[in-house]
Parts: sequence; structure tokens; C-alpha cells
Amino acid sequence: MNLSIVFENAVSRCPKKVALIEGDRQYTYGELEEHVWRVASAFQRLGIRQRDRVMVLLKNRIETVVIFFALQKIGAVFAPVNPYMSFEIIKYCANDLEAKVIIYEGDGQNWIKKIMFNDRPILISLEDDSHSDLTYQELINYKREHFEEPIISDDDIALILYTSGVTGTPKGVPRSHMNEYSSTIAHIFQTRLDMGEVCLGAVPFYHTMGMRVLLSTIMLAGKLVILSDFDPIDALKSISKEKVTSLYLTPTMYHDIIHCSKLGDYELSSVNKLAYAGAKMTKALTDKCFSTFNPKHFVNHYGSTEIYTYTTCSELNEKPESAGKPGIHQNIRVVRADPFGNATIDDLVQPEEVGEIIVNMNSPEAFKGYWNRPDLTKKAIRNNWFFTGDLGFFDQAGDLYVLGRIDDMIISAGENIYPMEVEEVLTQHPQVADCAVIGEPHERWGQIVVALIVPKEPGLNAQELDRFCMQHEKLPNFKRPRKYIFVPEIKRTVTGKVLRNQTLQHEA
Repeated sequence: MNLSIVFENAVSRCPKKVALIEGDRQYTYGELEEHVWRVASAFQRLGIRQRDRVMVLLKNRIETVVIFFALQKIGAVFAPVNPYMSFEIIKYCANDLEAKVIIYEGDGQNWIKKIMFNDRPILISLEDDSHSDLTYQELINYKREHFEEPIISDDDIALILYTSGVTGTPKGVPRSHMNEYSSTIAHIFQTRLDMGEVCLGAVPFYHTMGMRVLLSTIMLAGKLVILSDFDPIDALKSISKEKVTSLYLTPTMYHDIIHCSKLGDYELSSVNKLAYAGAKMTKALTDKCFSTFNPKHFVNHYGSTEIYTYTTCSELNEKPESAGKPGIHQNIRVVRADPFGNATIDDLVQPEEVGEIIVNMNSPEAFKGYWNRPDLTKKAIRNNWFFTGDLGFFDQAGDLYVLGRIDDMIISAGENIYPMEVEEVLTQHPQVADCAVIGEPHERWGQIVVALIVPKEPGLNAQELDRFCMQHEKLPNFKRPRKYIFVPEIKRTVTGKVLRNQTLQHEA
């Protein structure tokens, strides 16, 4: 089923029901459909055809949702890119996509004029500016007429999402209609969403988590409460005012909400389902989420842009550090970890033994390969299995635990050390607000463990942290940090993944 039909079905069920809320604006499903039709017709009159790529540099907005479904209706490709990315990355994505159209807002005009396009796209801005060819308002003013209904296959590309580019140039990940439909069905099942769910649209739509919230809400004829920029007070206001029932956020977002000084001023009893993804959540934060929201269901989702679901854990009260068991569409293995890419799908490791997590590509949630990058596709997909680059292990009960990236693994005196397990211990110190662990070259040991620490208050020192680590029952001596660097903040991606080297470079 293609995503345009998903939208049409939701509209037919409840045309007068509120679909979207953003600030003081709201659209019913019927109003949303009218705007989608108008923009889709306008796109066709501008010469945008099936499979053309449209680069979207917008925050979460009602307009972004309209554009998304308008492009699905004409069979074109929605390609959202983080508008806060550097000029070089935005330029790279525009030319990598060979974008037929670029839609932007605000400060976008400052860099649009600087890009040397391989082929100059149509430029559409949300507001009037001197560099655009037309505005969003002009699209809306088009009438519904002369629409050519395309034949859309389940395997046609619906959108292209770019990975965060933590380690280099971002990779384009094409997602078919089947990929997105299957991933959304899995998300609904795994997080136990209901018809008419009221969801908070806080994670950006240029991320797979944001797209999942959008599509699952529409599929269930629910109400999406959109936040264009995440702010914990705005989130609390929206949850309380709109009686939000389901949250799917990053651990950083949950942290900011729960530690907000205004938390007690808002009624949160409507929330009964919690889910998180994007990064690991500490046990302390997991416990805080339970006590703050008292949810009926609380789910940890582990996956990627390439394959939406790997595993989920809904037993966070018993196994807060676990990523759980494979999703409904998945087959997962853990094989010998080889940073040089020489491991095979049959190099299986035993339970409790750490290796690389790989995922079978037969899942309908799985992409087919990277956009314009056959070299990376060949490296990542081997014998129909996706090599994630993540390290982890299965316990005796078959639950998966994730320990970080192969590239982040520290080898000290021949021993493998995984930053996440050291970070988990450090965050238990009452004076540590945040931390990240990296490896530093050492002449004798090969590498030593270095801890980057954000203290809650001045006065915390290395001696105190070293004493804490030495006495901690879960941290063997050889994994103990040998050096502590105090920093003002830990650099992270939008989903909360630690940018280890960038944090160190920033401090330097």
C-alpha cells in the first residue's frame, strides 16, 4: 500500500476530525486533504513528475506535512534535510539528490544564493524573499484541476532520509512505500498505539523517528501536536493542553522534560505510552520516566534509518539496559566483530559474547542500498545481511544488549573496552551531569580510556571519580578511565548519539 492511499483512507474515516495542531493553528483531516490536493496540483503544473526528488529544508510544520503528502500523491520523492546542517553538507545533499525543487524557510536564503548547483532547481520559500521562484502561499492558491493520477508501486521510493553523518559525509537512505508502510505498522504494534492516538510531533521529520510519529498518527486517524522546535516547557504545555497520550522521544528530550523546573505545573496524566530511540537511556532516567508518567507501556526501540526496527524491549522495569528481542519483521545475529569488515554471517558468537549486530535484509522494513553510494552498499550489505557496525551481545534469555560502535571500541593492552559500559557507571555518580568515553593513543597500552565529564557542580575532581570507579562492582580495573577531562557539554546528534571526538575537539 502506498502512502497516498494511507492518507486518503484516514481522511475518509474522519474528515471533520482535527488532524494537526501547531501553536494556535489546526487543520481537520478534510482541510489537510484540500491543501494536499492544491499543492500536489501545483507541483504537477511546475513540471514535477514521478520519482523527482524534492529537497525540504523545513522545521516540523503543518506546511511540511502538506508537502510530504502532496509529493506522495504525485509519486515524487520527499527528501528532508536538517536545516541546521552546515552549508557544505546542505550543498552536498542538494547535488547528491539532483533536486528538482528545494523548499526552504528563514535563514535558508543566506546559503541558497551561495550554492553552485549542478542543475539549478526550482526554489520555493515559505515567505517572500529575493532568491525564491515562488512561495508556499502561491502553491496553496492553485486550484484543484488537471491532476494526473500516477501509478505508484509499493517499491517506488517515497522518501530519502540522510543519516546524521557522525563519522563523515551523510548517506542518503532511500525508503520505499513498502518500507515506510511496514515500519509504521511495526511501530504501531510494538508501541501498542490505538486508534485516535494523540501524539507529540517533537522529533524532526528529517529523522526516521519523526516520520514514524507522523505516519502512525495519520494511519490511526489520530491527532498530531507539532513542535517546530523542541523546548521542554513547550512540550509540557502541549502535552497538558492537548491531552497527549503517546510520546516517542529521544533520551535527551525525556531528560530535559523530566528535569524541567516547571514540571510540576502541568497535568501529564493523559500520557499512557512511552517509547524512545536514537541513543541509550540510563537506568536512572528510565526510573524517572516510570515515576513521572506511570505509563501502561514503555518501550525501548533499537533500529536505524536503513532498517527501522532491529529489536524492542517492553520490559524496561526488569531490564532497563536491554534492547530486547527482534521486531516482528526481523531476524538478528551477532557475529565476530571485525573493524576491517572481514567477518561473515556465519561467524556467530556465543551468548554473552560481544560481537557485531547484523540484521537480515528480507525484512519489508529494510532499504535496498544507499543513494548513489554502491561502495558503501557493498560494504554494509553482505550475503543479504546488513552489517550495522554496532557492538552487542545476546544474554541467555535471548535479549540483546548494545554496547556502542565498532569504531568507538577501545583496545587497551589487548582487551576490548566498550565506551557505553564505562559511561553507564560514570553517570551513576551523583555529581556527573553527563559524560562520554573515548580512547586515546598510548605508547605502552595501545590505547587508554579517557572520560569526558560534565560536572553538575564545580569541585568534582579526577581523584573522586577514580575512587568511585575503583569501588564500583560492575567496572573491572582494566576498564577504568586513566584520564579525566572536564568539559562544559557533550556534543550529540539530534537523537542523542554522542559525538565523542567533536566534544574533545571543542574543548581543545
